[in-house]
Amino acid sequence: MNFNTILGSVDFLEFLRGKKATFLLSASVTKTCEIPNISQAGIPGKLYLTPTLDAEFLCTKEVRSLDDIAQTPKGVPTPALITRAVHELNAFSNIEVLDLGLENLPKINYFKTHSFDIKPSKRIDDGANINAMEIFQKGVEFGTNYETKDDYVILAESVPSGTTTANATALALGYKDEGYFSSSYKNNPNDIKDKVINKALENIDKEDDIFTKLSSVSDNMLIFNAGFILGSTSKNLKVILAGGTQMATVLLIVNSILESMQGNIDSSNIALCTTKWINEDENSNIKALLEQLSFPINAYASDFDFSESSHPALKLYDEGEAKEGVGCGAALCYASINGINKKELTSKIESFLG
Repeated sequence: MNFNTILGSVDFLEFLRGKKATFLLSASVTKTCEIPNISQAGIPGKLYLTPTLDAEFLCTKEVRSLDDIAQTPKGVPTPALITRAVHELNAFSNIEVLDLGLENLPKINYFKTHSFDIKPSKRIDDGANINAMEIFQKGVEFGTNYETKDDYVILAESVPSGTTTANATALALGYKDEGYFSSSYKNNPNDIKDKVINKALENIDKEDDIFTKLSSVSDNMLIFNAGFILGSTSKNLKVILAGGTQMATVLLIVNSILESMQGNIDSSNIALCTTKWINEDENSNIKALLEQLSFPINAYASDFDFSESSHPALKLYDEGEAKEGVGCGAALCYASINGINKKELTSKIESFLG
């Protein structure tokens, strides 16, 4: 099991080989997920529970806010299984949850949940109604003050319909998006997404400032984590953004804010890690998104797949029915630099499904 370099050099990830990591899960709900068939990141009608269930399973290997592990209608289990399996084979030093607007708090004890008094954001086609400046400032403050005894932080996300809000955000900020954004579906429901995104973009003016645009078309996770990244640079904290096109959009927000302020960033302590399923997805292009940044970035993709599994639910990942989430790409890269082999990881993941 290994990883491939998308951008930058191999040195950043190799330097972290064998070192300790704290895992932060940014859990949030945008009511955009209530739009029928826009996402399959969970159970239809209950997508608001997805980040809650992901947090519970990641921390405890149990779901407590529902009877069973969340699956898509096609039977694809949450990528939280992958991240949890990595944790069991070579544990993260800490797992902490960032409540960035949950409908239901995860039912977990002992694991630290950071609360920021943030409510779920509204549907972007109705105007997301976010106080983006306030959310961003909370992220900056958290990133500036966050303390860890570990060597680096893995910053992950669980936000159903988050690729739609990320796509709208990138367009609102003036970036190209020509088929660059991924989906939880094998076949991206572009007709539904395009309709929602176009309606969202009608609510902003080109002359609006960045935070006005973000307030209308974005989501809490994207805005907060852009602040976190900028805040963390003040203290030399190494951060791996754990995700695909959503986490790429976090960096695009950072880029736009810096350009508006004529500022710059030392990005040498920042990297993005994702999955093979994102990196090789014919319907998205994470490299093209990252190449629009004005600063250099290290980006990697795990080469893990389920070729050694015979479980039909897991085989759906290799068929493109799920690609990323709950930091599984970064967890898989972490597995690569911590001596976990493909066979034992596959077996551990299969054990969760019975």
